Amino acid sequence: MGFWDVISDIVDAATPWSVAEAEAATTEPAQEEVIEQTKNETSEEESTESEATEATEEEAEAEEEEEEEEEEEEEDDEEEIVDPKDVLEEECRNSKQCAPAKHHYDECVERVTGASEGGPKEDCVEEFFHLAHCATSCAAPKLWSKLR
Repeated sequence: MGFWDVISDIVDAATPWSVAEAEAATTEPAQEEVIEQTKNETSEEESTESEATEATEEEAEAEEEEEEEEEEEEEDDEEEIVDPKDVLEEECRNSKQCAPAKHHYDECVERVTGASEGGPKEDCVEEFFHLAHCATSCAAPKLWSKLR
């Protein structure tokens, strides 16, 4: 086996798509007629079955709607659990203690949303973190007193 034979074997192994070896499936005319007849029979059966199932589907949908309404009423009756941390942080964000950080964040948001696209890209991540830090440090002592 020569050098070029080895190279051609490697190329043949690496490119399996170079030769299509699949054969097309052939069907006989008799088989095609049988297939068409079964399709026609199943479509007739489906049309009669679909009429019968439409009525049962409507009944099932009505039952599902009633069940959903009952579940919604049960959910309304239950109290929704609220995380006290989120409530306390929101109060602190709007308090006098975090007013400077909130002011800087709001100014930054206005500046970024009103900036033209040609200017330098700016975001308000730093201001947001200052506001978040202020809110968490304000809410932490209040939260611990509620959790105890």
